[in-house]
Amino acid sequence: MKVVAAMSGGVDSAVAAARAVEAGHDVTGVHLALSRNPASYRSGARGCCTIEDSNDARRAADVIGIPFYVWDLSDRFHEDVVEDFMDEYAAGRTPNPCLRCNEKIKFAAVLDRALALGFDAVATGHYARLRTGADGLIEMHRATDHGKDQSYVLGVLDQDQLRHSLFPLGDTAKPDVRREAEARGLLVAGKPDSHDICFVADGDNAGWLREKLGDRAPNHGGDIVDVTTGETVGRHEGTYGFTIGQRRGLRLGVPAADGKPRFVLDIEPVSGTVTVGPRERLAVGHVSGIRPRWCGTVPQRVDGTVQLRAHGAEHRATVVVDGDRVEIDLHEPAEGIAPGQAAVIYDGTRVVGSATIEATRPVEVVTA
Repeated sequence: MKVVAAMSGGVDSAVAAARAVEAGHDVTGVHLALSRNPASYRSGARGCCTIEDSNDARRAADVIGIPFYVWDLSDRFHEDVVEDFMDEYAAGRTPNPCLRCNEKIKFAAVLDRALALGFDAVATGHYARLRTGADGLIEMHRATDHGKDQSYVLGVLDQDQLRHSLFPLGDTAKPDVRREAEARGLLVAGKPDSHDICFVADGDNAGWLREKLGDRAPNHGGDIVDVTTGETVGRHEGTYGFTIGQRRGLRLGVPAADGKPRFVLDIEPVSGTVTVGPRERLAVGHVSGIRPRWCGTVPQRVDGTVQLRAHGAEHRATVVVDGDRVEIDLHEPAEGIAPGQAAVIYDGTRVVGSATIEATRPVEVVTA
């Protein structure tokens, strides 16, 4: 097959490209230029998509012996990922830009361009496994290395996209990937993994949003209210600086009467109110999702598990699908579940699909 290897400049995508060559594919390396101003993106271990990363990807392609190109998708990235990120926070939700980037950029814009140019598939360094099921559909499963599994951020891929995808690292542990990179002479063998949001240059989400939103911000301040007393216990500079389950950075001026730490329970961008309360108030028993994306056949009901945060645990659940709505009953309560995040549904290790969390229903708190 003719394969585009998406090369981020990291060790995973470099080894994935090398493995695609070894598998007999005709491979071309491509680095995605996603920033209109690459110098403003994170550098080193803190991010991806920098000029440094582009150079690392080019050097890796030279070692592997494949052609290499840079594709400028900065406008599409800004529209589909950065603008979405700002809009979601302004609305009091917590988006996952990496998941959106996979959906809109890496497996939509890139794949569409690759197919138009005569390529058959896109290979990436994501940790997930693909296999053909008994029904002939392509199934996506969790990676062998559960600590590196990235199926959560790939749960937005549909069947057509999966048929044109390659994940060469899905059956390999990360330490083995680094050893393989070193043996291949790839200079990125010891390069640290990227973390956090690539387009937030200093890691300060609230500060970045304050600067970029400007007049688009729903508010520039408001009350922080304790759910147990109804008392105003602090002030904030904008609801976009908070997410459900947050504990740090609340700067409460009034200590809690019960002496317990306070967490963000609710964000109301119109009134500008942030509601806080004790940890037990974070417990959620039901999740409602919208805009589902299915990796294969649309299910009616799934008795399996869901993952509700990018690095969160699996929760046993019963999932019922009704058109464009997904209702998830959790068998055990989950904490800190934020609207805007993804609920990814699993049947064993197989990814069934995902939905955007619209609302949650808290577990009833029984007071003495």
